[in-house]
Amino acid sequence: MVGRGELTDKAWARIEPLLPAVAGNGRHWRDHRQVINAILWKLRTGAPWRDLPERYGPWKTAHERLRRWTADGTWDRILDEAVTKDDSVGAVEWTISVDSTHVRAHQHAAGARKKGAAPRPGSKTFAVDGEALGRSRGGLTSKIHLAVDGRGLPMSVLLTPGQAGDNPQLLPLLDEISVRRDGPGRPRKRPDRVVADKAYSHPSTRAAMRRRGIAFTSPERDDQIARRHAKGARGGRPPAFDPVVYAGRNVVERCFNRLKQFRDLATRYAKRAAYFRAEITIAATILWLRQDLQDTP
Repeated sequence: MVGRGELTDKAWARIEPLLPAVAGNGRHWRDHRQVINAILWKLRTGAPWRDLPERYGPWKTAHERLRRWTADGTWDRILDEAVTKDDSVGAVEWTISVDSTHVRAHQHAAGARKKGAAPRPGSKTFAVDGEALGRSRGGLTSKIHLAVDGRGLPMSVLLTPGQAGDNPQLLPLLDEISVRRDGPGRPRKRPDRVVADKAYSHPSTRAAMRRRGIAFTSPERDDQIARRHAKGARGGRPPAFDPVVYAGRNVVERCFNRLKQFRDLATRYAKRAAYFRAEITIAATILWLRQDLQDTP
């Protein structure tokens, strides 16, 4: 019987073919489904690893599987496969909405081994400067930058310290979008349109969107309007803005709400930014699988 928050049989059938068959040391894995359900339990509850219920096996096994599959890109491949499957049937809506949200970092998220320090024997270091932890009005925080399709499903994610601005992350966030074709052809990277709030409204951003051939919908900030008016005729025309299209931007807000139903994402406990991003990727995969299964007759 499937427990609360665990993989359904249909979801497991989609994931199982994408998982490594044999461990790198030639030994057999502990049951993949049991371990993934253990990781999902951790994401859903936000509890310490050591509190993992016995039915999921040793907590160290689940944590090591999270670490190892973060290192070899397994989590990203699973998410990419879910997105590719939807795109192959035309389900992905290429009007991309972007935004960011702060995540309060628990005190346990601080104090990770610094970059350049030697990792444990047999372990790969994921250390990066700052570990995407910073100071903002909320205290010690990280910021999740997210791009979603027109249905509000995650397409790409970036982590920065909490005090980082939104606009500088827009182009890197779009560069992370790469949906391979289910067959020959290059991956699709360019959306039809990007919808963003005033934090992304900057002349340099609009120019970058024009160079890429991407329609851009974002309201002007008041200071930009005043500066343009002060220049008179030299200020040029206001940028095109469609309020109906902009109203659809709320899908990214709804996606943040769905992701933060996983309590391990609503508050950051992971010391390593790589692990926290992997947890976001796993939660994003679950959102895609739920949508996929809902669309299945």
